[in-house]
Amino acid sequence: MITRVILPIFAFAVACGAQMRTPVVVELFTSDGCSSCPPADNLLARLPGMFPDLDVIPLSEHVDYWNQQGWKDRFSAPLFSMRQQDYGRVFGLEQVYTPEMIVNGTTEFNGSDVARARQEIVKAASSERAAATIGRAGSSSTIHLHVEKAPKGVRNIDVFLAITESNLETPVERGENAGRRLRYIGVVRHLSSVGHFDTKKSASYDADARLTLKPEWRAENVKLVMLVQDRSTRKIIGAAEARP
Repeated sequence: MITRVILPIFAFAVACGAQMRTPVVVELFTSDGCSSCPPADNLLARLPGMFPDLDVIPLSEHVDYWNQQGWKDRFSAPLFSMRQQDYGRVFGLEQVYTPEMIVNGTTEFNGSDVARARQEIVKAASSERAAATIGRAGSSSTIHLHVEKAPKGVRNIDVFLAITESNLETPVERGENAGRRLRYIGVVRHLSSVGHFDTKKSASYDADARLTLKPEWRAENVKLVMLVQDRSTRKIIGAAEARP
C-alpha cells in the first residue's frame, strides 16, 4: 500500500548521509545459465570499489529466458526480462542479450567491458540529477521516499523501490555454467513501482511504502534502493540507497 505523505526532508537526509556522494546506478542483466556472464558479474562486484568518491549502486537483474537451457536461475523473474526488453526498445536494439550493462538508464554495452564501464560511470556522475532520499518513517516498517529538484526538461517521473541482497552464491549443476560456483552482489530480490508524478504539477514527490523482507534474505546483506526515472527516456535521474 502506498500513501502520499509530507515529512520533513531533514530527517531523511541525516538518515541517508552516505547519499551526499553522487549516485550512479549500474544495472546488469545476467543469468546463471549464461557462460559469458560470470566475468560481468565479477566486474559489477568490483565497480563500487573503483569509485570511492561516488556511490555506485549495483543492480544484478536475473532474466528468465535462459531457464530453458537446462538450469533454472533461482534469482530470475519475468519482470527483469520485461525491464530489459523495455530498455531494448528505447535503445533501438534488434534483440536483448546477456550480459548487458546499463548505466543510469542512458547507455548499454557488454557487461564485461571494464573500460566502457569506467567511462560511462564517470560520464553519468557529471550529469544533472534530482535530489532523492529514502529512509524509515520513524521506527516502523514503513519506508519514506522523497524526490525534488528534477533536472530541467524532465516532466513525467517514475519512482521505483528495489530490495537487493549481496554475498549470494549459486552452485550451478547444469547448463553452460555446470560445475561452477557463481557469486553475486546487488541481486534484485524485489522491484516495484512506488508511483509517478508530473513536475509541471508538483515540484516534489513524497510517498510511503511498506517494507516486507522474506525470512531467507539475510538482513545484513540487504539494501533498499530508490530509483527516480524519466518516463520518456528511461534515464535514471536520481537514486538513493539505505539499510532496511
